[in-house]
Amino acid sequence: MTPHPHEVSPGRSWPLGVTPGGDGANVAVWAPEAERVELCLFDESGHETRVALPYNDGGIWHARVGRIGHGARYGIRAAGPPSHKSTAFNEHKLLIDPYARALDVPARWNARMAGVAVTPVGHDTTRARDVRDSAHVVPKGIVLADAPGPDPAANRPHHPTADLVIYEAHLKGLSAAHPDVPEHLRGTYAGAAHPVIIDHLVSLGVNAVEFLPLQAFFDDRAVVERGLTNYWGYQPIAWHAPEPRYASADADAELRKLVHTLHEAGIEVFVDVVYNHNGEGGEGGVTLSLRGLHETGYFRMHDGAHVDDTGTGNTIAAERPMVLRLILDSMRHWATRYGIDGFRFDLAAAVGRRADGFDPEAAFFQAVRQDPTLAGLRLIAEPWDLGPGGYQLGAFWHPWSEWNDRFRDDIRRAWRGDPLAIAPLGKRVLGSADTFDHGRRAATASVNFVTAHDGFTLADVVSFAHKHNDANREHGRDGHNENFSDNLGAEGATHDAEILGARAQRLRAMLATLLTAQGVPMLLAGDELGNSQQGNNNAYAQDNPTGWVDWSGRDEELLGFVRHAIAARHRLPVLRQETFLHGRTRDDGRRDVEWLRPDGDPTQSADWEDEGFRTVTVVLRGAADDPRGACLAGAVAVVINTGDDADVHLPEPDSGGIWRVEFDSARPITFENGAAATTHDPAAAPYPAMAQSLTLLSCD
Repeated sequence: MTPHPHEVSPGRSWPLGVTPGGDGANVAVWAPEAERVELCLFDESGHETRVALPYNDGGIWHARVGRIGHGARYGIRAAGPPSHKSTAFNEHKLLIDPYARALDVPARWNARMAGVAVTPVGHDTTRARDVRDSAHVVPKGIVLADAPGPDPAANRPHHPTADLVIYEAHLKGLSAAHPDVPEHLRGTYAGAAHPVIIDHLVSLGVNAVEFLPLQAFFDDRAVVERGLTNYWGYQPIAWHAPEPRYASADADAELRKLVHTLHEAGIEVFVDVVYNHNGEGGEGGVTLSLRGLHETGYFRMHDGAHVDDTGTGNTIAAERPMVLRLILDSMRHWATRYGIDGFRFDLAAAVGRRADGFDPEAAFFQAVRQDPTLAGLRLIAEPWDLGPGGYQLGAFWHPWSEWNDRFRDDIRRAWRGDPLAIAPLGKRVLGSADTFDHGRRAATASVNFVTAHDGFTLADVVSFAHKHNDANREHGRDGHNENFSDNLGAEGATHDAEILGARAQRLRAMLATLLTAQGVPMLLAGDELGNSQQGNNNAYAQDNPTGWVDWSGRDEELLGFVRHAIAARHRLPVLRQETFLHGRTRDDGRRDVEWLRPDGDPTQSADWEDEGFRTVTVVLRGAADDPRGACLAGAVAVVINTGDDADVHLPEPDSGGIWRVEFDSARPITFENGAAATTHDPAAAPYPAMAQSLTLLSCD
């Protein structure tokens, strides 16, 4: 091999990755079972220069390599013997550095990425190293210098957790079809930062955006062979690098600018992170990064085979020190370089597993809690995985919040009219204390949602009784079969005015429930517009108008209602308390929560067990035995009517005056100085609660 021009000296075994400085860079790669590790540099023509890393400290191969600077493109090769410990070493495969902070192109499956060649021999097969070189089909890492431009970590909004209204969005899907975003910016980081998108978020009233995965991900073989892409991004391949397909030119700079722009608008930024598995798959998967460096170290194995608690073929061994270090280094990188305010952890139970199952005190949780960089950030769990005992809703400890799928299911069931569904709805409206009120957790531990990226949009919840996933080309096998949805008389699109009116009414009622419940509400991007995915409840591979937000057909009346409902939530602190409400008596002699029948009398146990009981009023005040609750004056009344039209007798307002109608989901909204212009005097007449409606009233 031609001698290379790069001077090599010992350098250091930390930090891991490629760190530029002076006239070169320090290179450090963890591969404790390898016999040789090489840094592979690529020039503009694609010519490869290999530089051996001759120094090893504790399994970390390292060196200082001269003549490497900002913009250099590189990969890693690792060689070692196949053995009972690891069979994945293959020097013919270029590997993405686990610490690569940028990639030059998106990662998409190619047959040359296979580490093992499987050859049919009669009725059997043989397995051997695949000797096809993969360099020209593998994305290269890019060496980054210090970050330019405004610092997105310097202008964080820092909202109180109870004040959050989260907006879950796919970065590309948010702007890809927006007619007012310049075409060349649609679907990019810059497109999401465009003023028309920012103005929409601000006017809507949301103050946190939760993006689906932004860490570089992989279009795996399964989607490529079906002619699709991994649109959602839940196949990570480089945890430090922002996904390059969302960049118009420079992913690093554009993501920093996006976060800074959102912060300037008072909007926090959360990122959905996938540390439970990576995109290399299980047996027979690709050798693209972790597998080629230390398969048995990075992944959980049992009897020589991958443990699959994630449904993707592999599970990351987050309990092991060097793997935990990689995850924490990645989180710190996103928090400091990109100013990310919080993380939503996909299949979070998987990162909290020990050999005997899930443990809320697992190494990962302890490490995050004590880390000074991460301790003040939002931590949100998807509290399950697919392994034994994987459903762990309510099992995460402070300061974690959790996606509450019981809220989603119970609210859908109640508004669909399922029997005996009003009692579970009542629990969800009060923050799901039955699940989260332990260990001094706050009511904000529950992240409430009616819809999320995984499932129907809200318009589809009221338009489809069954999933319609043919476009995914999986013959209908994918996606949830039970969605607790209802088409109200016609499957999908219809011109029937009565059906359309019923759908609109139920949709507004479900959104109103979300925005008046204790806990932290999360709204799916596009639900405020009436966005539909045509009945696809698993649009993970739909990088097309099906998976994008449709701005052209937006429902202006619905949008106005959602804006008004969010404004009411921000205006009424009784709706967003830290402390759970249990009907305890306050210092003023009133209970912090009261449940009333339509006749105005308190509910009895028999009411909740009556299938015909579908109308209830809940009166909320500041929490008893909590100084914050004691400071809250006034009350709100939430009239929930999942049944037919009903006359509802309201209690006298605490102030002895009249109730202000903040909104009624069944009636058009009239505005007066940004607030509802109607009032109700309970002494004059009962309130006429229309069928399938939620009414919010307040008094001082």
